[in-house]
Amino acid sequence: MKKAIFIIGTIFLFTSCEDVVDVDLPETEPRLIVDGLLRVDKSQEFIDVRIRMRETSNFFESNPPTQVESAVIAYGVPNEFGEFVNFAFSSLTEEEPGTGIYVPDPNFSSDQRIRTESAELGTVFVLQISHKDKFYYARTEYAPTVPIDNLEQGRSTLFGEEDTEIIVTITDNPDYANFYVFDFGFGNFQTVDDQFFQGQQFGFSYFYDDKLQAGNDINVSILGATEDFYNYMDLLVEQTQNNGGVFETPVATVRGNVFDITGLDNIDIFDNVERPNDYALGYFAVAQEFSSSLTIE
Repeated sequence: MKKAIFIIGTIFLFTSCEDVVDVDLPETEPRLIVDGLLRVDKSQEFIDVRIRMRETSNFFESNPPTQVESAVIAYGVPNEFGEFVNFAFSSLTEEEPGTGIYVPDPNFSSDQRIRTESAELGTVFVLQISHKDKFYYARTEYAPTVPIDNLEQGRSTLFGEEDTEIIVTITDNPDYANFYVFDFGFGNFQTVDDQFFQGQQFGFSYFYDDKLQAGNDINVSILGATEDFYNYMDLLVEQTQNNGGVFETPVATVRGNVFDITGLDNIDIFDNVERPNDYALGYFAVAQEFSSSLTIE
């Protein structure tokens, strides 16, 4: 009898652990997400313009693509009055229905691709989006960078034997303060500024958490950055180190440069100082890129 009671009690214990607990999650209004990092390869004739539009979703769900009514990039060099010199624009359209990826419209009456020669120091790019009766505005300046001098594999470890060390060397441009964003692939980014090595050659180590296998090829890129983009990426790297990449799940507390300007009659007031709840997530940046590859030994 005692044995039977023990078995019955055990069964009750395990079955009671299967109860479903319903959690009431807060309902939030979807926000537009703009993944607008344009990488400029000066060896190419045109900038690879691909801007990904998504919307935030409920907890535990992925952020689905969304369609916008219009998306236009205007660009030029502003004069002392803030007016664009050599003003031009690129009208965007969805690459494939339902993807949420916007590219220069191939069916426009003129070529909407942006030539890389247009991206020079001092050139300002403006992204304007219409989405679900709201209007969004993002402004950024082209950010040049320097090439990678050397990329090599190191032998040190940081936290364990599974680490793989990569050593990157660059030579900083002495003419102005520089901000850099390094893309190590696999959703891994690192921010660096030249405060302590301006105009000098600088090398640093980066450690991959997972052991890379011999024969694996990795690609490392250096991107130029404005100070605002550097600060944005620095915060994202800090808050998303363990969740699979800075562009996978935008952090709501890290606001980019895409602002809701619906109803504003003064375009100069675009940073939402007095409208703290009106914004999109993500960032619009135009950055020069240099890349280097390495085969793991």
